[in-house]
Amino acid sequence: MKQSIFIKYAFPFIQWYTLMIFITIVIDYFLHKFQLVLNGSYLGFAGTFVIGLSFIYSLKKRKLIKSGSPKKLLNLHEYLSWAGSILLLVHAGIHFNAILPWLAILMLLISVASGLVGKFLLKKSNENLKQKRQLMIADGLNKEDVDKKLFLDSVTVDLMKKWRVVHLPITLLLVIFSVIHIITIILFSS
Repeated sequence: MKQSIFIKYAFPFIQWYTLMIFITIVIDYFLHKFQLVLNGSYLGFAGTFVIGLSFIYSLKKRKLIKSGSPKKLLNLHEYLSWAGSILLLVHAGIHFNAILPWLAILMLLISVASGLVGKFLLKKSNENLKQKRQLMIADGLNKEDVDKKLFLDSVTVDLMKKWRVVHLPITLLLVIFSVIHIITIILFSS
């Protein structure tokens, strides 16, 4: 039985995003319950480190490192970014005393959302194109005719691959706000 588009593609996005928020709330709850709220501030270091590790994929993609499978590094990037985001969200807590950390957290939430959207939409586009190609070949069309008929779909998939044009500037803003936040903490914590 064929699954609906919502169940197959939108639900996993919603599920991962909601799970991230839920885990953040649970960890924050237990930190407050056991009066370990100050330990939450150290999660900022851990979260930043974990997200920093996730950029190994970006280094591989830009050929700055040679070893590692791009697919495995992409999976590692996705899960480390997600886990690091949880740590940073717990670190942020609910504090309304400074705008800069909130801007960084807002960019973090948008960056995670754009990453998840890109992941699931690109997957959907690739799967649909592959299924159409297989059906047409099974119907007896030659490769040239299939390529002509699927030209527009192929262009669409290529455009979907460009979702990073949105994801990268958002991530860059996250990095900029985070660096400024860290610098101001260092400067004004004395």
